[in-house]
Amino acid sequence: MATEIVTPIALARDAREQAFLPFSAPWFGDEEKNEILQTLDSDWITTGPRTKTFETKFADYIGAGEAVAVSSCTAALHLALAAIGVGPRDAVITSPLTFAATANVIVHQGAQPIFVDIDPDTYNLDPDKLLTFIQQQCRWDPRNCALWTKKTNKRVRAVIPVHYAGHPCEMNKINACAREYRMKVIEDAAHALGATYFGRKVGTLGDMACFSFYPTKNICTGEGGMFTTRDPDLAQRVRVLSLHGISRDAWKRYGPEGSWQYDILAAGFKYNMTDLSAALGIHQLQKLPRFLKRRKEIAAQYQILLAHLPLKRPKVLPNVESAWHLYPVQVRSPQLSREQLIARLRADNIGTSVHFIPLHLMSYYQRRFGYRAGDFPVAESVFNRIVSLPFFPRMTDTDVERVGVAMRKAFVEPVAA
Repeated sequence: MATEIVTPIALARDAREQAFLPFSAPWFGDEEKNEILQTLDSDWITTGPRTKTFETKFADYIGAGEAVAVSSCTAALHLALAAIGVGPRDAVITSPLTFAATANVIVHQGAQPIFVDIDPDTYNLDPDKLLTFIQQQCRWDPRNCALWTKKTNKRVRAVIPVHYAGHPCEMNKINACAREYRMKVIEDAAHALGATYFGRKVGTLGDMACFSFYPTKNICTGEGGMFTTRDPDLAQRVRVLSLHGISRDAWKRYGPEGSWQYDILAAGFKYNMTDLSAALGIHQLQKLPRFLKRRKEIAAQYQILLAHLPLKRPKVLPNVESAWHLYPVQVRSPQLSREQLIARLRADNIGTSVHFIPLHLMSYYQRRFGYRAGDFPVAESVFNRIVSLPFFPRMTDTDVERVGVAMRKAFVEPVAA
């Protein structure tokens, strides 16, 4: 009896009949659902005891000492800049290959966002280019211990390294540069919960850090974020600013030991996390080690499945444990473009994404700050070829294999003229 040979093309044809495989999806269980119901029954759904529990557990996990739960990572980044007094006479350095929020919050404070190009392997801010920028385009004021841009005469107050895809930046070099030139270091750790650098967790590597709990992130609270620091005074300023500048927490005002009296200490924001969000976060954080383990397994499977395709796969540097938030690959085929690959995966009911369109190519940043195409060639080169494959802990081995089959098929089939 003849044995039927199942080819990758046949498998891929079957894949088109399968359900859509998204680029990312959260993973909730009975623990989160029960906690949400208990929160609703408690009558305390805004900032309250569950938010405080989540903050404590998160600070313990990171080892940062202080954690302030907020409504998003964007909020955490904005509060970080506001808390250190960044304003219209200032500038803040970050990566062009990041989501808009990283630079938008700099603009919200009236400051100038300065982009420095990325490392071609990790896609993180390149510390050598950072130092070159400072040495060539800035001047040091020894009298006031301040760094100023030559072109716009702005004081460079901070640097925001973005831990792209969960891979930590080269923080030793960045921190050394920041110390020499009196800049604060604010980690954009939206992708990097659980990552380590020389054995230390992301979130403890700079002066402060900001995390995201958006549905695509390593843990999810619907919407949400966290600010961490070792400085209790800084944490208190962030806490006050996160809720209108009120001198005491809302849950303390309305609790059994609270008081109706309060003061407005600053013109703050409405950036607090709710207990409904924290109810999810408490259990998601408990599950994080399992999530991280599965992400690492999926990454290893992809590395094998895609090994012989014309792709640049993610690279992890020594002394780093990536949080594997994304699995981005660069298409390096003269026959198949990134857009054609995305279309072929979509035809097989497989979702993808692109992280990110460099911010200096966005019309607002070009119009407002004069950035142009060609300013950051490494970021542009990466962007033109990169695509993020489906990557989340709920994926089964069959899901991963399905992506691998579809990828191999995409590079085998001829491109229509």
